[in-house]
This record gives sequence, structure tokens and C-alpha cells, in this order.
Amino acid sequence: MTPQSLSLVTLWAATSLYAIAMVAWAIRLSRIADERVQAREAVVAEPATVAAGMTIPAPASGMGAGPVVLTEDDLPRRSAADRALGTARTAMIIGLLLHAVGLVTRGIDSGHVPWSNMYEYTITGSFVAVAVFAIVQARRDVSYLGAGVTGFATIALGIALTTLYSVSTGLQPALQSFWLVIHVSIAIISTGIFIVAFIATVLQLWQHARDEGQREVTGGGITRLRHRVHNAVAGWAEGAKWMAAVPKAMKLEALAFRLNAVGFVLWTFTVMAGAVWAEHAWGRYWGWDPKEVWSFVIWVLYAAYLHARTTQGWRGPRSAWVSVWAFVALIMNFTVVNLFFQGLHTYAGS
Repeated sequence: MTPQSLSLVTLWAATSLYAIAMVAWAIRLSRIADERVQAREAVVAEPATVAAGMTIPAPASGMGAGPVVLTEDDLPRRSAADRALGTARTAMIIGLLLHAVGLVTRGIDSGHVPWSNMYEYTITGSFVAVAVFAIVQARRDVSYLGAGVTGFATIALGIALTTLYSVSTGLQPALQSFWLVIHVSIAIISTGIFIVAFIATVLQLWQHARDEGQREVTGGGITRLRHRVHNAVAGWAEGAKWMAAVPKAMKLEALAFRLNAVGFVLWTFTVMAGAVWAEHAWGRYWGWDPKEVWSFVIWVLYAAYLHARTTQGWRGPRSAWVSVWAFVALIMNFTVVNLFFQGLHTYAGS
């Protein structure tokens, strides 16, 4: 089997495994949500029934030396959630390993690092997103992001393999530089981090709307539209039972902020390294090329998000929406700018 064939086979296999992992993560969310809802209903219906982690007095008969502490293992259907968790982790890790094989063999086939065009950037960026989630998940329980991250990776790989695929070729003269490894690799890593942060931010906005409930539609123009959008999101989130398994909006916001902060530092280095590379390749640090302009717009938006949240007290949805627009700009930079804007970076869309 040639490196090209092996790359395609392993990437398709990774796509399939990510899809399985996405379903398993979603099932786990659903099971945990059911358990929590049942525990709350049991507390309301029968005061003697308590949820996991709560303490009840010892029996009056004297059996037992102290209070009884119920753990999550005492809740119904826990085994189903555990099985879903095991399936999700196994499918994701094997998919990640196959994904890595696909990237390496693509690099061997092309004779250079696999991030010189949209196809290679997509398959590498989606790998980083899953890897970032796997690393964070190993340190703390963020399984509520699993369905979103693996779902994003499944879609990205599917689009890459069916629409963006290009045959391996040599590097164009402008890319024959060690700055390709430095500049683009950091951009890919920061993009993967921004993807995970974006998913956490979306969950934050849904959870906030769910907690706040319906608003009275007042005012006019933008205010009225914002209230209607909020009510629509709140109604959807309230109907989505699995949201009961998602942490509070404040916890999601804290996670998204930390991820965006790390991504921003790396994106800052990406812009700086790009300027240095431009001076080496084209004799100037800045030339208002569409790609350069959009990269700077992304930097400004994420800087505004971090500044507003840390110094101006923009907590909650206001700062979250700024980060959402920053991520939208990131996606536009990768798609619209690459495909429809002519400039010195046009080769990136090939």
C-alpha cells in the first residue's frame, strides 16, 4: 500500500471512529442528565431519597456506625453511562492514533510537512482539536465537550476528504522555508485550541439562556431582536434534557476563557512569525494582503474579548459573543479569504 492510499484509509477510519465517539459522548450526556433529573424528582417525591453525594442519617435500628453516603454508583443506569464513556474514549483514542498515521503518511507522500494547503490544514487542525480535548479530558472531566469536539472533527475530516482533497505535490517557492514549519504549525495549534474554546462558549450561551429563562420582548430594533433570539435559544435549551448534564455557565465561561487565552498567545506569535516570513519572502513585513488583514482582525477580536472580560467586567454572554464573532472571523479567514480573495496567499486555497 502506498503512503497516499494508507493516508486516505486511515483518515477515513479516523472519521468513522470520531463519529462513533460523538454518538457515545452524546449517549453519556443523555444518561447522566437522566440520572440527575431522576435524582431531583426522587428528592421532591420522597424526602428520604437523595442524590449522589448527599448524606442521610443512619437507620434508627442502630445498624451502621454512622450516616450513609450515597455515591454515583447507587444511582440507576450508571452502568449505561460507564459503557458509553468507555466506548467514547476508546473510539476517540484509536481514531486519534489513526488520524496521526494519516498525517504522517500524507507528509511522507508529499515530501514535506502536511499543512501547505486547505486539505492538509483541515486534517491537521481537526487532529489538534481532538488532541487538545483528549489532553484536557485526561486532567479534568470535560466529557460534556466530547460530542461537540468529535462531531466537529467528523465534519471537518469529511469535508476535507470529499471536497478539499488534493493530490500531493511539491511546495511552491514561497513555501520553501523553515518558516512554514514555525508559522503554520503554531497557527494550526491555536486554531485547534480555539475550536474547543468555541464549543465551550456555545454551551455557555445555551446554559445561560436555559438558566435565565424567557425574557419579556420589549424595546425595538436590535434590542427586540436580541430578546427574541434569547427566548428561542432558552426554549430550545430547556427542551434539551441533556443540558442537565452540562456544568453551569460560569464554569463553562472559565474554561473557555483559559483556552482562548492560550490560543490568543499562540495566535499572536502566528501573526508575528508571519510578518517575519513575509519580510524574508517578499521584502516587507506588512502589505495589506487579505490574509494578513483577516489574521489581524482575528487577533483584534480575541484581544477585545480578553480585555473586556478581564478589565471591563464583561462577564457572561456579552464577552462570550465577542469570542463567538472572533471564531467566525477565524473560519471566514480559512474559507472565504482562501477561496474568494486574490492575494499573495492564494496558494493556501489550493
